[in-house]
Amino acid sequence: MTKAAYHLAQFNIARTRYPLDDPRMAEFVENVERVNGLAEKIEGFVWRLQDESGHAMNMTVYDDPRILPNLAVWENVEALERFVWQTLHRRFFGRRLEWFEPIETPLVLWWVSVGHRPGLTEAVARLDHLRARGPSEHAFGWESIPGAQLWKAARSERANEHVA
Repeated sequence: MTKAAYHLAQFNIARTRYPLDDPRMAEFVENVERVNGLAEKIEGFVWRLQDESGHAMNMTVYDDPRILPNLAVWENVEALERFVWQTLHRRFFGRRLEWFEPIETPLVLWWVSVGHRPGLTEAVARLDHLRARGPSEHAFGWESIPGAQLWKAARSERANEHVA
């Protein structure tokens, strides 16, 4: 597989603790457009799933309206890492437990041909595959990417926070 012929697809889910119109969700909801707009400006961003509202929070997966899907395509691992760990997104990611319930294996990554835009059905199937069979070429997580240096650093920081 030549990397130039492929982009990185990323799908993650989050189950809200409260309805989106609950005041406890306000800061998250009020910043979705801002964070999505920031993603679109990052060098290496390709595409993200959205409806006419400009986001995917109205879409349902796993027949659970409390689960919010996020599906995007990036040119490479480095671009996705820059967005996740070196922008405002990191601050919101760090506060995710205020707004979302913990989910085991909430994220899946996979390589797609340049130009391919995966749909929710494909994304859910990849996440289900990762959960059922573990990481493979078909579906994997950050830990399967040797070059994911920012993810490793953030993971190490989180581990150190729990020790202190």
